[in-house]
Amino acid sequence: MSAAPARPLAGRSALVTGAGRGIGRGVAAALADAGAEVWLVARSAGDLEEVAADIRGRGGRAHACPCDVTDAAALKQTVAALPSLDVMVNNAGTNIPEPFVEVSEAHLDRLLELNVRAAFLAAQAAARRMLDSPDRKARGGAILNMSSQMGHVGAAGRTVYCMTKHALEGLTKAMAVELAPHGIRVNSVAPTFVETPMTRPMFERAEFRDWVYGRIPMGRLAQPQDVGAAVVFLASPAASLVTGTSLLVDGGWTAQ
Repeated sequence: MSAAPARPLAGRSALVTGAGRGIGRGVAAALADAGAEVWLVARSAGDLEEVAADIRGRGGRAHACPCDVTDAAALKQTVAALPSLDVMVNNAGTNIPEPFVEVSEAHLDRLLELNVRAAFLAAQAAARRMLDSPDRKARGGAILNMSSQMGHVGAAGRTVYCMTKHALEGLTKAMAVELAPHGIRVNSVAPTFVETPMTRPMFERAEFRDWVYGRIPMGRLAQPQDVGAAVVFLASPAASLVTGTSLLVDGGWTAQ
């Protein structure tokens, strides 16, 4: 077997939403390290400039594109203005853990707006931009929806989040079927809890920490680079016949 190329995405362009922190930042770095030129989208220009500078410092190519993905007009304009697009990682999302009977309409609407509506419109804008390329079928393309292990199972206190991620899994399958004739593959990446500055305080509570670690047979949380590696694989030629599926990066959580 021949070895995989060190930079499998050389000559490709990629867009990552929610790229300013956490998973998005790790994914953007992984794509750049794999050779892609990366466009970074998030609300905070300062965060994006920091990520872009870090990527450039390692010899990569990155551009900060401040944009609120819930602003449909701005999102469409940002994506349409890209010089080219081969890979899109639909990563922006949020969660508000709370008991089902206490979920407010405001929280319900917030998660649906960002995790479902904005994700749908971002994927749609990316597909349109990809289809603008006259050689798209030969060149190929990849759209990656950032799902979660909670898109495959349920959990107390996460009813709305689970609902939105199950919706993303359904969107992934339908998009994959429709876009396959155009050479565009669509998959999801479904991580377990990822260690980031946002999640770290959650694990200071012993009860929560014990519950999570007790559900992961491999005994550790995911790191942003674990998710980035999965994204690079699905975006690369190594996954040329992989579409409409979900790659679980969950240490065995959903195998039980």
